[in-house]
Parts: sequence; C-alpha cells; structure tokens
Amino acid sequence: MRPEPIVFLSILGILFATFSAMAGEHVKIVALGDSLTAGYGLPPGKGFPTLLEGTLRGRNHDVEVVNAGVSGDTSTGGLSRFDWSVPQDADALIVALGANDALRGIDPDKTRAALEGILEKAKARGLPVLLAGMLAPPNMGPDYQAEFDPIYPELAEKYGVVFYPFFLEGVAAKPELNQDDGMHPNVDGVRAMVKGILPKVEELIARAKG
Repeated sequence: MRPEPIVFLSILGILFATFSAMAGEHVKIVALGDSLTAGYGLPPGKGFPTLLEGTLRGRNHDVEVVNAGVSGDTSTGGLSRFDWSVPQDADALIVALGANDALRGIDPDKTRAALEGILEKAKARGLPVLLAGMLAPPNMGPDYQAEFDPIYPELAEKYGVVFYPFFLEGVAAKPELNQDDGMHPNVDGVRAMVKGILPKVEELIARAKG
C-alpha cells in the first residue's frame, strides 16, 4: 500500500482546519468615543456598538464590539482613559472622538495632539485602528473648520489606519434621523451610521485577523 494519498489527504485536512479556524477567529473591537458611541438618549441595546455587533454577526463575523463611549468626552478625555478603557485583550480599535471638541471650540491643535496620542498608544500595542472622522459645525466659522476638518485625514494617512471620513455621514442635520436635540442620532440614525461605516469595519476586522 502506498501512503502518499493518505498523507496528502491528511495535509489537506490540516490546511482546511487551519483555514476554518482563521476564518472564524473571534475579534474583540473596542469603540472608544463619546455620546455618539455611548448611546445617549437611546433605549438599552440600541446604541452604536450593539447594533454594529449585531450587524457584523449577521454577516458571519465572530466579533464582540465593546462600548467604551463616555458622554461629553473630548479627545483629550479619551486619551487620558485609554489604558483602562481599552483592555489588553482587545484585537482592534474604533476611535470616534472629536465631536465635543468642535462643539466647544477647543483649539484644533489640542484635538490633533490628543488623537495622535491615542493612535500612538494603539500603535505601541499593535492594534489596528479605524479612525472615524468628525467635521466642525458651520457655526464655528470657516477659519475653525479649516484647522479642524483636516486633522482626521492627515492623521489617518500618517498612521496608515482605516479611515471613515465622517462618523455622522448621512445622519447629521436630518431631523428624521436625530433625537429632539438635533445632535444625537435616534435608533434609525444609528442604523444609518452602522450601514455607512460597515465596509470600513470589515476592513478593520480583516486587518485584525491578518
């Protein structure tokens, strides 16, 4: 009896098992953000991390999305709590900060420095990152916008992270997708946010597995 076919089939079996394990690898994603991540004003289980996790699982991704959002937080606040908000067993990171910086008119240089500090910490841990961009509201004026808006694409390019230009794309300034305050998305608005950012999150997952 020649053993070659048996050996060949065994190798195929090992390769198949290895590929299957890699395809089904569990990925823990931490969403570091503010009230847009925390789920301000929403019913339990209807915030961005939960709906994102459910959508990803529905697309056969074995993922966990951890809600590390704190309402009212700024980029500087996110940096200061990074070490305890992003556990050591995290596989990937979504950074969605800066909305409160813009609303409060914080110096864009401070926002840039804080976001860069977060990206440096993630880099030191080897964490792949999805940077969700933010835009300054029009009432802040063109000069402020000219300093604030480029922060995200420039940092994304510098650090080579996955980039989604505007976290509230398709939701901002649409009354039917926001709560009565006009700033925080309602459940339909969160669903729209998840739908928009989904391809970028799947790219993040691919990087985490890679």
